[in-house]
This record gives sequence, C-alpha cells and structure tokens, in this order.
Amino acid sequence: MSTTPTTASLVELAARRQLPHHQYMDPATVQWIRDNRPDLGHAWPPPLRPASKHLLGRSALPAAWLAEPRLRTSLHGIRHSMRTAALAALLAETHDLDEVETATVILAAALHDCRRLHDKDDQGHGARAAVWLSANADTVWDHFGLVITPRRIVQAATAIRLHDLPYDAFNADDRADHGRAELICDLVKAADALDRYRLPTLRWWPDARHVREHAFDQLRAVAFDLVVISETAHLAGADSAEAVLYALAEKGLV
Repeated sequence: MSTTPTTASLVELAARRQLPHHQYMDPATVQWIRDNRPDLGHAWPPPLRPASKHLLGRSALPAAWLAEPRLRTSLHGIRHSMRTAALAALLAETHDLDEVETATVILAAALHDCRRLHDKDDQGHGARAAVWLSANADTVWDHFGLVITPRRIVQAATAIRLHDLPYDAFNADDRADHGRAELICDLVKAADALDRYRLPTLRWWPDARHVREHAFDQLRAVAFDLVVISETAHLAGADSAEAVLYALAEKGLV
C-alpha cells in the first residue's frame, strides 16, 4: 500500500517517481513553476488574425469528446489543449499560411490529446485521436464553424497521429504521411512541446532539440506565462476554459 500523503504536490510526487495516472495541478507546483522561470525575457506575442481568435474561443472541447472524463481538468486536459491551440496559432503566424491552413493547425492542436486515457506515457493516444477525429469529422468541423474537406481531415488527423511520436522513431509510413502534411505536423508538435512548462520536473520542460520549428525559442516566454496565468486562475476557481481565455486576454491574444 502506498504511504504517499494525499496532500503531496505534483513536484514532490515527481521527485519520488510516484506520479499517479491522473495528475491535477496544485498551488505548490504552480509556485515551483513560477520560481523556476528560465531567463526568457518578457517578449509579447505577435498579433493573431481575427479568424484565429474566433477559433480559440471554440477550442474548449466538449466533455463527450474525451476518452477519459477524469482528464478534463488534468495536466493533459482542456487547459493544455487550449494553450496548445493558442501556441499553434502563434506559430502559424510566423509562416505564410492562409486562414484554412491556420485553422487546420489550430483544430489539430486542440484535439491532439482527446483520446488520452491517463496523464502518464499513454502510448498510441495520438493514433487513437486521429481515428476518432476521422470518424467524427463532421461534428468537429461544425463545432469550430469550419468548412470540411477530405484534405483538411487528412492533414489534421496526420498531425494528431504523429504528435506523440519522436521524429527519430518515424517508420517509412510515418515519414511518408509527414511529408504530405509536413508543416502542419511540425507546428502541432512544437506547440505541444511549448506547453511543457506545466510539467512538474525541469527535465520535461520545452527542448528545441525535439522539434523542427524556427520560432520555437521566441515563443517560450509566452508559453511560460500562459501556463502560470491560466493554472493560477484555475486554482482560484475559474473553470478550465475561463482560465485559459483569461490568460490569453492578459497576453493580448483574444
């Protein structure tokens, strides 16, 4: 039987290698994140186009879309998916993407973890989410108010499927799929990685060596601030969507 106190913070549990399958933010962990802020400067993000702001307002996934209801408020839940969508939108602004491509990136980022079963190393959750997205594409595109096409479904599903696979683990099929949606895949991977400041051990924080995105480093400060602001707001009583929208507003993104 575990003797771990129920009041132990995620930071304490991570240090003991006793993190549970379902992990929820706590005040001590948020303070630890704040205290360990890297030397990132205080850069403000580039402005988002109106269409992207509109999509971020819809990026809180309905509870029924999640494979495991307990993850809605966990470290891989709604706050993570909304911040990832916002970071994907910012990364898209650094490329010459049209509104359709940008919308596909944001949608894929919002959905990337929807089939997770727990907050640990849930291998295959990207593939499960890609299958779910393909089977529920009409519902998803309607939720975001977007026009659906087969190409957009394939691009989003591919980015979701590959987001949890390291580049050096790609097999021949993965490389072929990546080549057909390369930039969208790379942006979703980078956005997901930028939100790792929420994790309770420094070695898991964002690392540019694992992504292929030139704007990764310039968005670190924004990513860190979005984590601290939204997690603090959530612990103060805001629901997950409200907390992230508040953080986005604080950074001038919505």
